[in-house]
Amino acid sequence: MVNSGKIIDILLVEDNPGDVRLAMEALKGSKMRNNIFVVDDGVKAMDFLRRRGSYPTAPRPDLIILDLNLPRKSGREVLAEIKSDEVLRRIPVVILTVSRDEEDVLKAYNLHANCYITKPIDFEQFMKITRSIEDFWFTIVKLPPK
Repeated sequence: MVNSGKIIDILLVEDNPGDVRLAMEALKGSKMRNNIFVVDDGVKAMDFLRRRGSYPTAPRPDLIILDLNLPRKSGREVLAEIKSDEVLRRIPVVILTVSRDEEDVLKAYNLHANCYITKPIDFEQFMKITRSIEDFWFTIVKLPPK
């Protein structure tokens, strides 16, 4: 394991409580030690990342899992802000959304998303995908230092 023993900080930006529960269950059952932080809209996501408002001591996440369809500020807007910021742009952003629309996929990659995954409807598939995201980003990929 590349990051063996290290605690991984993951920011999950998701407004659907059911999807949050599933992702939390999958990530908590992981072989990696992790801290999962959840925000339910795009404004809170940027406040967390910029350590503003309710998040003055927020850690810099190792990975962001971002839904596209969010209240107050869309996932696309959040992605654009992250990738235009000199410091934040190095954080990998995984788009995990229900949209299968090719236009959404293209826009996400044009905004420099690191990958785009469509949420499966099936519980077991959702769990498998969530665990594979973590396995890939924290056991295979070498990430830049925080």
